[in-house]
Amino acid sequence: MTTRARSFDTAAALYGAHRPSYPPALFDAVEALTGRPLAGARVADVGAGTGIATALLHERGAEVVAVEPGDGMAAEFRRTHPGIPIVRGDGDRLPLATGAFDLLTYAQAWHWTDPARSVPEARRVLRAGGALAIWWNDSDATIPWIAEQDARLRDFFEVKGETYRTLPQGLGEFATRSVTWSRRITLDDHLANLASHSAFLVLGEARTREYFAGERELLNPLFPDGIVEEQYVVNLSVAVV
Repeated sequence: MTTRARSFDTAAALYGAHRPSYPPALFDAVEALTGRPLAGARVADVGAGTGIATALLHERGAEVVAVEPGDGMAAEFRRTHPGIPIVRGDGDRLPLATGAFDLLTYAQAWHWTDPARSVPEARRVLRAGGALAIWWNDSDATIPWIAEQDARLRDFFEVKGETYRTLPQGLGEFATRSVTWSRRITLDDHLANLASHSAFLVLGEARTREYFAGERELLNPLFPDGIVEEQYVVNLSVAVV
């Protein structure tokens, strides 16, 4: 897990340029489930990466600090978001004061933690009545071409089932919301987004190149104008502690 988590440091610019963002409705849902506005809230965005979610929290008026363990990701964050504070650490060892935060967010990041450590750390840094928000941007598998691509990826990486989306115990009951959204990008950008995932970053150049040559050949007839509409479901879970 550590090797895959740290693989992003080798591709931070690729990640920042091509990973999808998040829709405003997601942050509306965070506010609804936490019972308070983001504006003025003290927020720590853990596993912040290049700052995709952190910047949006900042735009909503949150007093946000990013927590990021990786050298390359932190450097890219500082380059693109010089006005937002960032500290080095991870969810298992939060470099944050006890009881100091209204909200902890994990965007695409909770599965990199060890819940035996990250749950007590979350409880420690949250004030009474504070909340933990976890979300993932998932490709919408109700769309036929996306379902077919997901099946190819699972076959290629020999993935059997989904094992890392279990919500943590010990933080109270989670409330959930799902938010659908889409973006239109070039086919090249779509493939670059896929290439920024850790499974490809640790795969090796030869097999990665082989996979994407085949994927491009399959997708070209589906998108003859070179524009792909990626559709997503953001799955959000919030626990108030």
